[in-house]
Amino acid sequence: MARDVEVGVAGSLTMIVLFSSVAFLLRNFYKRYIRMQERDQVQRENEGDN
Repeated sequence: MARDVEVGVAGSLTMIVLFSSVAFLLRNFYKRYIRMQERDQVQRENEGDN
């Protein structure tokens, strides 16, 4: 019952776009998370100065 399916160029391009999008989103969320952590740490340091 199994048939050989040719993915072709369209499938390859689709996978490239999907993987690139996921990598881009993961990188952006990671950078946002790191910025949030740094801002939280600076805010905690400044609380002691007041």
